[in-house]
Amino acid sequence: MSDPQIPATGQPGGPTPPAPVTDTRSVATGQKVEPPTRFQVAMNEIMGGSIMISFLSIVLAMLVGALLIAVTDPNVQATAGYFFSRPGDLLNAVWQSVAGAYSSLFQGAIYNFRRPEFADAIKPIMQTLNFATPLIIAGLGIGLGFRAGMFNIGGRGQMLIAIGISGWIGFSFDLPYGIHMIVAIIGGMVGGALWGGLVGLLKARTGAHEVITTIMLNYVAFYLISYLLRTPGALQAPGSNNPKSPGMKETAVFPKLLGDQYALNLGFIFAIIATIVVWWILARSSLGFKFRAVGVNPSAARVAGINVGSVFIWVMVISGALVGLAGVSQILGTVTTGFSSGIDAGIGFDAITVALLGRSKPWGIFWAGILFGALKAGAFSMQAAQGIPIDIVLVVQSMIVLFIAAPPLVRALFRLPTPGVFKKSMPTRLKVEGL
Repeated sequence: MSDPQIPATGQPGGPTPPAPVTDTRSVATGQKVEPPTRFQVAMNEIMGGSIMISFLSIVLAMLVGALLIAVTDPNVQATAGYFFSRPGDLLNAVWQSVAGAYSSLFQGAIYNFRRPEFADAIKPIMQTLNFATPLIIAGLGIGLGFRAGMFNIGGRGQMLIAIGISGWIGFSFDLPYGIHMIVAIIGGMVGGALWGGLVGLLKARTGAHEVITTIMLNYVAFYLISYLLRTPGALQAPGSNNPKSPGMKETAVFPKLLGDQYALNLGFIFAIIATIVVWWILARSSLGFKFRAVGVNPSAARVAGINVGSVFIWVMVISGALVGLAGVSQILGTVTTGFSSGIDAGIGFDAITVALLGRSKPWGIFWAGILFGALKAGAFSMQAAQGIPIDIVLVVQSMIVLFIAAPPLVRALFRLPTPGVFKKSMPTRLKVEGL
Protein backbone atom coordinates (compact mmCIF):
# COMPACT_ATOMS: atom_id res chain seq x y z
CA MET A 1 0.00 0.00 0.00
CA SER A 2 1.51 3.26 -1.07
CA ASP A 3 1.97 6.08 1.36
CA PRO A 4 -0.78 8.65 1.26
CA GLN A 5 0.35 11.86 -0.33
CA ILE A 6 -1.14 15.29 -0.08
CA PRO A 7 -2.66 16.21 -3.43
CA ALA A 8 -0.92 19.01 -5.21
CA THR A 9 -2.60 22.35 -5.45
CA GLY A 10 -4.92 22.51 -8.39
CA GLN A 11 -5.14 18.71 -8.86
CA PRO A 12 -8.35 16.74 -8.29
CA GLY A 13 -8.99 16.41 -4.59
CA GLY A 14 -6.63 19.25 -3.67
CA PRO A 15 -7.53 22.68 -2.33
CA THR A 16 -8.84 25.11 -4.89
CA PRO A 17 -6.54 28.12 -5.22
CA PRO A 18 -8.10 31.56 -4.91
CA ALA A 19 -8.96 33.14 -8.19
CA PRO A 20 -6.55 35.96 -9.05
CA VAL A 21 -8.05 39.41 -8.71
CA THR A 22 -7.80 41.09 -12.07
CA ASP A 23 -10.27 43.90 -11.74
CA THR A 24 -13.06 45.34 -9.69
CA ARG A 25 -16.57 45.89 -10.93
CA SER A 26 -19.39 48.08 -9.73
CA VAL A 27 -22.19 46.11 -8.13
CA ALA A 28 -24.77 48.49 -9.58
CA THR A 29 -23.57 48.72 -13.22
CA GLY A 30 -21.20 45.81 -13.62
CA GLN A 31 -18.67 48.14 -15.25
CA LYS A 32 -15.01 47.98 -14.38
CA VAL A 33 -13.97 50.46 -11.68
CA GLU A 34 -10.31 51.30 -11.29
CA PRO A 35 -9.31 51.25 -7.62
CA PRO A 36 -7.31 54.21 -6.35
CA THR A 37 -3.54 54.27 -6.56
CA ARG A 38 -1.25 55.11 -3.68
CA PHE A 39 -0.73 58.57 -5.14
CA GLN A 40 -4.47 59.18 -5.31
CA VAL A 41 -4.88 58.12 -1.69
CA ALA A 42 -2.04 60.42 -0.60
CA MET A 43 -3.43 63.40 -2.54
CA ASN A 44 -6.89 62.74 -1.13
CA GLU A 45 -5.52 62.89 2.39
CA ILE A 46 -3.52 66.05 1.67
CA MET A 47 -6.20 68.00 -0.19
CA GLY A 48 -8.96 67.11 2.27
CA GLY A 49 -6.84 66.94 5.42
CA SER A 50 -6.72 69.22 8.43
CA ILE A 51 -3.75 71.27 7.18
CA MET A 52 -5.54 72.24 3.97
CA ILE A 53 -8.75 72.96 5.89
CA SER A 54 -6.86 75.24 8.28
CA PHE A 55 -5.12 77.09 5.43
CA LEU A 56 -8.34 77.62 3.49
CA SER A 57 -10.12 78.72 6.66
CA ILE A 58 -7.53 81.48 7.03
CA VAL A 59 -8.00 82.46 3.38
CA LEU A 60 -11.77 82.63 3.76
CA ALA A 61 -11.46 84.67 6.95
CA MET A 62 -9.14 87.12 5.21
CA LEU A 63 -11.67 87.46 2.37
CA VAL A 64 -14.42 88.23 4.87
CA GLY A 65 -12.12 90.78 6.49
CA ALA A 66 -11.42 92.34 3.07
CA LEU A 67 -15.16 92.63 2.45
CA LEU A 68 -15.68 94.41 5.78
CA ILE A 69 -12.75 96.73 5.12
CA ALA A 70 -14.16 97.66 1.73
CA VAL A 71 -17.72 98.15 2.95
CA THR A 72 -16.70 100.44 5.81
CA ASP A 73 -14.28 102.56 3.75
CA PRO A 74 -15.65 106.09 3.05
CA ASN A 75 -14.11 106.23 -0.45
CA VAL A 76 -15.76 102.96 -1.41
CA GLN A 77 -19.08 104.21 -0.12
CA ALA A 78 -18.71 107.43 -2.09
CA THR A 79 -17.83 105.71 -5.38
CA ALA A 80 -20.63 103.17 -4.94
CA GLY A 81 -23.14 106.02 -5.47
CA TYR A 82 -22.25 106.31 -9.16
CA PHE A 83 -21.17 102.71 -9.79
CA PHE A 84 -23.20 102.24 -13.00
CA SER A 85 -21.75 105.33 -14.66
CA ARG A 86 -18.11 104.73 -13.64
CA PRO A 87 -17.66 101.22 -12.20
CA GLY A 88 -13.90 101.46 -12.43
CA ASP A 89 -13.82 104.03 -9.64
CA LEU A 90 -15.51 101.63 -7.24
CA LEU A 91 -13.20 98.76 -8.15
CA ASN A 92 -10.15 101.00 -7.75
CA ALA A 93 -11.38 102.27 -4.38
CA VAL A 94 -11.99 98.71 -3.17
CA TRP A 95 -8.51 97.68 -4.27
CA GLN A 96 -6.86 100.69 -2.64
CA SER A 97 -8.74 100.10 0.60
CA VAL A 98 -8.08 96.35 0.91
CA ALA A 99 -4.54 96.41 -0.45
CA GLY A 100 -3.58 99.32 1.78
CA ALA A 101 -5.03 97.63 4.86
CA TYR A 102 -3.36 94.27 4.32
CA SER A 103 -0.11 95.93 3.26
CA SER A 104 -0.09 97.83 6.56
CA LEU A 105 -0.91 94.59 8.36
CA PHE A 106 2.07 92.90 6.73
CA GLN A 107 4.41 95.80 7.47
CA GLY A 108 3.34 95.88 11.09
CA ALA A 109 3.61 92.13 11.58
CA ILE A 110 6.36 90.76 9.33
CA TYR A 111 8.63 93.19 7.52
CA ASN A 112 8.48 96.95 7.12
CA PHE A 113 9.89 97.48 3.63
CA ARG A 114 9.62 101.25 4.03
CA ARG A 115 12.48 101.27 6.52
CA PRO A 116 15.89 101.73 4.86
CA GLU A 117 17.83 99.74 7.47
CA PHE A 118 17.35 95.97 7.67
CA ALA A 119 17.69 96.06 11.47
CA ASP A 120 14.71 98.41 11.67
CA ALA A 121 12.73 96.59 8.98
CA ILE A 122 12.66 93.30 10.92
CA LYS A 123 11.35 94.85 14.13
CA PRO A 124 7.75 93.89 13.26
CA ILE A 125 8.51 90.16 13.12
CA MET A 126 10.20 90.43 16.49
CA GLN A 127 7.10 92.10 17.88
CA THR A 128 4.98 89.34 16.33
CA LEU A 129 7.03 86.64 18.04
CA ASN A 130 6.80 88.57 21.29
CA PHE A 131 2.99 88.69 21.05
CA ALA A 132 2.92 85.03 20.00
CA THR A 133 4.96 83.75 22.97
CA PRO A 134 2.19 83.65 25.63
CA LEU A 135 -0.36 82.56 23.01
CA ILE A 136 1.77 79.55 22.07
CA ILE A 137 2.46 78.47 25.65
CA ALA A 138 -1.13 78.95 26.82
CA GLY A 139 -2.41 77.30 23.64
CA LEU A 140 -0.27 74.26 24.39
CA GLY A 141 -1.86 73.99 27.81
CA ILE A 142 -5.38 74.33 26.44
CA GLY A 143 -4.64 71.94 23.57
CA LEU A 144 -3.22 69.32 25.94
CA GLY A 145 -6.49 69.39 27.84
CA PHE A 146 -8.45 69.04 24.60
CA ARG A 147 -6.46 65.92 23.67
CA ALA A 148 -7.50 64.35 26.97
CA GLY A 149 -11.13 65.36 26.56
CA MET A 150 -10.87 68.20 29.10
CA PHE A 151 -12.24 71.59 28.04
CA ASN A 152 -10.00 73.95 29.97
CA ILE A 153 -11.77 77.31 29.70
CA GLY A 154 -9.96 78.62 32.77
CA GLY A 155 -6.86 80.03 31.10
CA ARG A 156 -7.55 83.51 32.41
CA GLY A 157 -7.78 82.42 36.02
CA GLN A 158 -4.70 80.22 35.81
CA MET A 159 -2.74 83.06 34.20
CA LEU A 160 -3.83 85.59 36.83
CA ILE A 161 -2.86 83.33 39.73
CA ALA A 162 0.50 82.61 38.09
CA ILE A 163 1.07 86.31 37.43
CA GLY A 164 0.16 87.18 41.01
CA ILE A 165 2.64 84.70 42.49
CA SER A 166 5.41 85.28 39.96
CA GLY A 167 4.99 89.05 40.11
CA TRP A 168 5.06 89.03 43.91
CA ILE A 169 8.30 87.05 43.85
CA GLY A 170 9.63 89.34 41.13
CA PHE A 171 9.24 92.60 43.09
CA SER A 172 9.44 91.43 46.71
CA PHE A 173 12.68 89.45 46.94
CA ASP A 174 16.31 90.35 46.48
CA LEU A 175 17.94 87.32 44.91
CA PRO A 176 20.91 86.89 42.59
CA TYR A 177 20.40 87.28 38.86
CA GLY A 178 19.22 84.04 37.30
CA ILE A 179 18.14 82.47 40.57
CA HIS A 180 15.54 85.18 41.06
CA MET A 181 14.12 84.58 37.60
CA ILE A 182 14.05 80.78 38.07
CA VAL A 183 12.27 81.08 41.41
CA ALA A 184 9.69 83.44 39.90
CA ILE A 185 9.11 81.06 36.97
CA ILE A 186 8.68 78.05 39.24
CA GLY A 187 6.36 79.99 41.54
CA GLY A 188 4.14 81.04 38.66
CA MET A 189 3.99 77.55 37.16
CA VAL A 190 3.15 76.01 40.54
CA GLY A 191 0.35 78.55 41.01
CA GLY A 192 -1.12 77.77 37.60
CA ALA A 193 -0.73 74.03 38.20
CA LEU A 194 -2.56 74.17 41.53
CA TRP A 195 -5.36 76.30 40.07
CA GLY A 196 -5.76 73.91 37.17
CA GLY A 197 -5.27 70.80 39.30
CA LEU A 198 -8.19 71.88 41.49
CA VAL A 199 -10.43 71.56 38.42
CA GLY A 200 -9.07 68.08 37.70
CA LEU A 201 -9.58 67.05 41.31
CA LEU A 202 -13.19 68.21 41.29
CA LYS A 203 -13.76 66.37 38.04
CA ALA A 204 -12.19 63.15 39.32
CA ARG A 205 -13.81 63.13 42.78
CA THR A 206 -17.21 64.69 42.22
CA GLY A 207 -17.75 64.56 38.46
CA ALA A 208 -18.09 68.35 38.31
CA HIS A 209 -17.88 69.47 34.69
CA GLU A 210 -14.63 71.28 33.97
CA VAL A 211 -16.28 73.97 31.83
CA ILE A 212 -18.37 75.17 34.79
CA THR A 213 -15.56 74.98 37.34
CA THR A 214 -12.98 76.69 35.13
CA ILE A 215 -15.32 79.55 34.29
CA MET A 216 -16.20 80.05 37.96
CA LEU A 217 -12.55 79.90 38.97
CA ASN A 218 -11.81 82.62 36.41
CA TYR A 219 -14.02 84.96 38.39
CA VAL A 220 -12.50 83.83 41.68
CA ALA A 221 -8.99 84.50 40.40
CA PHE A 222 -9.93 87.87 38.91
CA TYR A 223 -11.56 89.22 42.05
CA LEU A 224 -8.86 87.74 44.28
CA ILE A 225 -6.08 89.45 42.32
CA SER A 226 -8.13 92.67 42.15
CA TYR A 227 -8.51 92.62 45.93
CA LEU A 228 -4.80 91.98 46.49
CA LEU A 229 -3.91 94.83 44.12
CA ARG A 230 -6.00 97.20 46.26
CA THR A 231 -4.52 95.93 49.52
CA PRO A 232 -1.39 97.68 50.87
CA GLY A 233 1.26 95.17 51.83
CA ALA A 234 -0.04 92.56 49.38
CA LEU A 235 0.35 93.25 45.66
CA GLN A 236 -0.30 97.00 45.68
CA ALA A 237 2.69 99.27 45.07
CA PRO A 238 3.79 101.00 48.28
CA GLY A 239 2.57 104.58 48.57
CA SER A 240 0.09 104.23 45.70
CA ASN A 241 -3.68 104.31 45.74
CA ASN A 242 -3.97 102.71 42.32
CA PRO A 243 -4.69 98.98 42.00
CA LYS A 244 -1.30 98.24 40.47
CA SER A 245 1.77 96.34 41.59
CA PRO A 246 5.34 97.62 41.71
CA GLY A 247 7.67 97.02 38.77
CA MET A 248 9.69 93.83 38.53
CA LYS A 249 13.28 93.88 39.71
CA GLU A 250 15.94 93.56 37.03
CA THR A 251 17.16 90.25 38.44
CA ALA A 252 13.79 88.62 37.68
CA VAL A 253 13.13 90.07 34.22
CA PHE A 254 13.58 87.95 31.10
CA PRO A 255 16.62 89.11 29.10
CA LYS A 256 16.19 90.32 25.52
CA LEU A 257 17.41 87.77 22.99
CA LEU A 258 18.67 90.22 20.36
CA GLY A 259 19.37 93.35 22.35
CA ASP A 260 17.24 96.14 23.73
CA GLN A 261 16.21 97.39 20.27
CA TYR A 262 13.98 94.33 19.80
CA ALA A 263 11.05 93.22 21.94
CA LEU A 264 11.78 89.48 21.65
CA ASN A 265 12.82 88.01 24.99
CA LEU A 266 13.68 84.70 26.64
CA GLY A 267 10.02 83.74 26.80
CA PHE A 268 10.09 82.71 23.13
CA ILE A 269 12.77 80.11 23.91
CA PHE A 270 10.48 78.76 26.62
CA ALA A 271 7.70 78.58 24.02
CA ILE A 272 9.87 76.43 21.75
CA ILE A 273 10.92 74.19 24.65
CA ALA A 274 7.31 73.84 25.80
CA THR A 275 6.25 72.83 22.28
CA ILE A 276 8.90 70.11 22.16
CA VAL A 277 8.03 68.87 25.65
CA VAL A 278 4.29 68.68 24.93
CA TRP A 279 4.98 66.91 21.63
CA TRP A 280 7.14 64.36 23.46
CA ILE A 281 4.50 63.83 26.16
CA LEU A 282 1.75 63.18 23.63
CA ALA A 283 3.75 61.20 21.07
CA ARG A 284 6.40 59.34 23.04
CA SER A 285 5.39 58.92 26.68
CA SER A 286 3.06 56.45 28.36
CA LEU A 287 1.40 59.36 30.15
CA GLY A 288 0.57 60.92 26.80
CA PHE A 289 -0.89 57.63 25.60
CA LYS A 290 -3.18 57.64 28.62
CA PHE A 291 -4.18 61.23 27.89
CA ARG A 292 -5.09 60.38 24.31
CA ALA A 293 -6.89 57.17 25.29
CA VAL A 294 -9.05 58.97 27.83
CA GLY A 295 -9.71 61.74 25.32
CA VAL A 296 -11.00 59.25 22.76
CA ASN A 297 -13.15 57.14 25.10
CA PRO A 298 -12.93 57.38 28.90
CA SER A 299 -15.08 54.27 29.40
CA ALA A 300 -12.87 52.13 27.16
CA ALA A 301 -9.76 53.54 28.84
CA ARG A 302 -11.18 52.60 32.24
CA VAL A 303 -11.88 49.06 31.07
CA ALA A 304 -8.30 48.86 29.78
CA GLY A 305 -7.01 49.57 33.28
CA ILE A 306 -6.29 53.30 33.04
CA ASN A 307 -7.06 55.34 36.13
CA VAL A 308 -9.25 57.94 34.45
CA GLY A 309 -9.57 60.09 37.56
CA SER A 310 -5.80 60.31 37.90
CA VAL A 311 -5.54 61.28 34.24
CA PHE A 312 -8.05 64.11 34.76
CA ILE A 313 -5.97 65.47 37.62
CA TRP A 314 -2.60 65.18 35.88
CA VAL A 315 -3.73 66.66 32.60
CA MET A 316 -5.16 69.71 34.36
CA VAL A 317 -2.03 70.08 36.50
CA ILE A 318 0.19 70.10 33.41
CA SER A 319 -2.26 72.26 31.48
CA GLY A 320 -2.42 74.77 34.33
CA ALA A 321 1.37 74.83 34.63
CA LEU A 322 1.72 75.64 30.93
CA VAL A 323 -0.89 78.38 31.08
CA GLY A 324 0.86 79.64 34.21
CA LEU A 325 4.13 79.78 32.27
CA ALA A 326 2.34 81.93 29.70
CA GLY A 327 1.39 84.29 32.51
CA VAL A 328 4.99 84.33 33.73
CA SER A 329 6.23 85.27 30.26
CA GLN A 330 3.70 88.10 30.24
CA ILE A 331 4.78 89.64 33.54
CA LEU A 332 8.51 88.94 33.39
CA GLY A 333 8.97 89.41 29.66
CA THR A 334 6.43 91.84 28.26
CA VAL A 335 4.91 93.96 31.05
CA THR A 336 7.69 94.40 33.60
CA THR A 337 6.67 97.80 35.01
CA GLY A 338 3.90 96.37 37.18
CA PHE A 339 0.55 94.82 36.53
CA SER A 340 -3.15 95.39 37.11
CA SER A 341 -6.07 92.98 36.99
CA GLY A 342 -6.20 93.26 33.18
CA ILE A 343 -2.66 91.96 32.72
CA ASP A 344 -3.91 88.76 31.06
CA ALA A 345 -5.03 90.84 28.04
CA GLY A 346 -7.50 88.17 26.95
CA ILE A 347 -4.70 85.68 26.26
CA GLY A 348 -6.44 82.96 28.24
CA PHE A 349 -9.39 83.06 25.85
CA ASP A 350 -7.33 83.68 22.70
CA ALA A 351 -5.38 80.54 23.56
CA ILE A 352 -8.57 78.51 23.05
CA THR A 353 -8.75 79.83 19.50
CA VAL A 354 -5.06 79.07 18.95
CA ALA A 355 -5.52 75.51 20.20
CA LEU A 356 -8.52 75.01 17.90
CA LEU A 357 -6.67 76.37 14.88
CA GLY A 358 -3.69 74.17 15.68
CA ARG A 359 -5.96 71.10 15.94
CA SER A 360 -4.62 70.56 19.48
CA LYS A 361 -1.31 69.39 17.99
CA PRO A 362 1.85 70.95 19.48
CA TRP A 363 3.45 72.18 16.26
CA GLY A 364 0.11 73.21 14.85
CA ILE A 365 -0.45 75.32 17.97
CA PHE A 366 3.04 76.80 17.59
CA TRP A 367 2.34 78.12 14.08
CA ALA A 368 -1.21 79.14 14.98
CA GLY A 369 0.19 81.20 17.86
CA ILE A 370 2.58 82.96 15.49
CA LEU A 371 -0.30 83.71 13.10
CA PHE A 372 -2.40 85.24 15.86
CA GLY A 373 0.64 87.11 17.14
CA ALA A 374 1.06 88.57 13.65
CA LEU A 375 -2.58 89.60 13.51
CA LYS A 376 -2.28 91.28 16.88
CA ALA A 377 0.96 93.08 16.00
CA GLY A 378 -0.24 94.13 12.55
CA ALA A 379 -3.61 95.37 13.76
CA PHE A 380 -2.05 98.39 15.47
CA SER A 381 -0.12 99.31 12.32
CA MET A 382 -3.24 98.87 10.20
CA GLN A 383 -5.22 101.16 12.48
CA ALA A 384 -2.50 103.81 12.58
CA ALA A 385 -1.83 103.85 8.83
CA GLN A 386 -5.32 103.31 7.41
CA GLY A 387 -7.64 104.21 10.27
CA ILE A 388 -9.18 100.73 10.19
CA PRO A 389 -10.59 99.55 13.54
CA ILE A 390 -8.77 96.74 15.34
CA ASP A 391 -12.14 95.05 15.60
CA ILE A 392 -11.69 93.95 11.97
CA VAL A 393 -8.84 91.70 13.10
CA LEU A 394 -11.05 90.27 15.83
CA VAL A 395 -13.64 89.48 13.17
CA VAL A 396 -10.96 87.70 11.10
CA GLN A 397 -9.94 85.64 14.13
CA SER A 398 -13.54 84.73 14.83
CA MET A 399 -14.14 83.73 11.21
CA ILE A 400 -11.08 81.49 11.29
CA VAL A 401 -12.55 79.62 14.24
CA LEU A 402 -15.93 79.44 12.51
CA PHE A 403 -14.50 77.86 9.37
CA ILE A 404 -12.19 75.58 11.37
CA ALA A 405 -15.23 74.28 13.23
CA ALA A 406 -17.07 73.54 9.96
CA PRO A 407 -14.78 71.43 7.71
CA PRO A 408 -17.70 70.21 5.54
CA LEU A 409 -18.47 73.84 4.67
CA VAL A 410 -14.88 74.50 3.57
CA ARG A 411 -14.77 71.25 1.58
CA ALA A 412 -18.03 72.15 -0.14
CA LEU A 413 -16.87 75.67 -1.05
CA PHE A 414 -13.57 74.46 -2.56
CA ARG A 415 -14.82 71.03 -3.71
CA LEU A 416 -12.24 69.21 -1.62
CA PRO A 417 -12.31 65.43 -1.16
CA THR A 418 -13.19 63.85 2.14
CA PRO A 419 -10.12 62.17 3.67
CA GLY A 420 -10.35 58.45 4.33
CA VAL A 421 -12.75 57.68 1.47
CA PHE A 422 -10.10 55.91 -0.63
CA LYS A 423 -8.62 54.00 2.27
CA LYS A 424 -11.45 51.47 2.27
CA SER A 425 -10.75 50.51 -1.33
CA MET A 426 -6.98 50.46 -0.90
CA PRO A 427 -6.74 46.73 0.00
CA THR A 428 -8.48 45.87 -3.30
CA ARG A 429 -5.89 47.85 -5.18
CA LEU A 430 -3.08 46.09 -3.38
CA LYS A 431 -4.57 42.72 -4.34
CA VAL A 432 -4.84 43.82 -7.97
CA GLU A 433 -1.21 44.86 -7.98
CA GLY A 434 -0.17 41.59 -6.37
CA LEU A 435 0.96 43.26 -3.19
